[in-house]
Amino acid sequence: MASLTDLPARQGDNREAGWVNRLFTREGSTPEYQELKFTLHRKLLDRINLEALSSMAGDRVRAEIRVAVAKLVEEEKTPLSLVEKDRVIEEILDEVFGLGPLEPLLQDPTISDILVTTPKLVYVERAGKLYRTPVEFKDDAHLLRIIEKVVSRVGRRVDESSPLVDARLPDGSRVNAAIPPVAVDGPLLCIRRFGRHGLKGEDLVTKLSLTEGMLELLKSCVKARLNILISGGTGAGKTTLLNALSSYIPEDERIVTIEDAAELRLQQTHVARMETRPANVEGQGAIHIRQLVINALRMRPDRIIVGEVRAEEALDMLQAMNTGHDGSLTTIHANTPRDALGRLEVMVGMANANMGIRSVRQQIAAAVNVFVQISRFSDGSRRVTHVTEVVGMEQDIITLQDIFLFEKTGISESGKVLGRFRATGIRPKFYERLKASGITLPQQMFQTVVEIS
Repeated sequence: MASLTDLPARQGDNREAGWVNRLFTREGSTPEYQELKFTLHRKLLDRINLEALSSMAGDRVRAEIRVAVAKLVEEEKTPLSLVEKDRVIEEILDEVFGLGPLEPLLQDPTISDILVTTPKLVYVERAGKLYRTPVEFKDDAHLLRIIEKVVSRVGRRVDESSPLVDARLPDGSRVNAAIPPVAVDGPLLCIRRFGRHGLKGEDLVTKLSLTEGMLELLKSCVKARLNILISGGTGAGKTTLLNALSSYIPEDERIVTIEDAAELRLQQTHVARMETRPANVEGQGAIHIRQLVINALRMRPDRIIVGEVRAEEALDMLQAMNTGHDGSLTTIHANTPRDALGRLEVMVGMANANMGIRSVRQQIAAAVNVFVQISRFSDGSRRVTHVTEVVGMEQDIITLQDIFLFEKTGISESGKVLGRFRATGIRPKFYERLKASGITLPQQMFQTVVEIS
């Protein structure tokens, strides 16, 4: 079979494959080096037949492209060392098969977020802290082509008429992009990455995100089919905690998950996953979370897990919790459990403005059993700061009581947050429900204090 370099390029290949024309900049790269790669890209497109690529196996395509690029590098008059030649080849392969400048970052398992603020300004998050990287894009057009490549893989689009997009990478990483006109200084790209292996509850205890007693209580709540709402800020670890708690759902139950961008990684076998869909070019065909929640009720679920409630779907979620779908879990953005209650009231009001505030609060008090608040601190650590029970209604007010708290006491010389996990001494009202499910917890669990030093 003829190699790719022996196949003539079709008319229009340069135009159709313009996205391949990308450059990769690292610390110390010179404009001459960038121009060299630009030239090699152009020559590569002239020498290969892109139509032939689609009919060949992935490994063979990569090997053929590598050979083609190596030949082009050898033909260049620019003197390059062996290390520089290998670097050029790898970077061009990243542009053709991956996400160009971002590929080295995507290969680093310690990175949890990749944040592209401008083509010349790329940050990453490691262990809860932000660091600037030497990675750069050539220009806005280069960054935009990378964004288009990501969203096209999942059948979505981004252009001036639809400048905001959520998508995901093959490894499950969540991608959010914004382009002009909503992005003032050029395209913005955020990639939220997830570990290859999701953290378990025991891992969170090891990382001091919560104590063994707190985990045991939450595990018991899941097994006893209490409805749990996890609240926290962006990047606080809500989804990680939700994944960890969902692992305690029995294997013989049917679970339906609903998300904007699929990122939950449940370990059970019987999981039905659904994801929202944006509108098409004509502005039609959008599928929202509320529609999926309503549809989930027709799918014979034992448990419903919503990745996040942020609008009128909150009412349907509460209705599901109140109509036999106990043991449901979801997340919400809020700073405290009391703030989460307030947000729920607002979101339910968005769904039905005619409901009185007392009726809304009755729905919430009857549906939600436990609030779990998780927060990210200045040193990058993430900790469960509240495990709070919804006791019920007293007149027109929903009554809450804290079962466990994390109290920040200071910051060490090295910048580490100091504090303690403290049980309030209150035995939760739902304790009898746990006992009815065959779960008995030791009384001393509700009286422990664990210092973080």
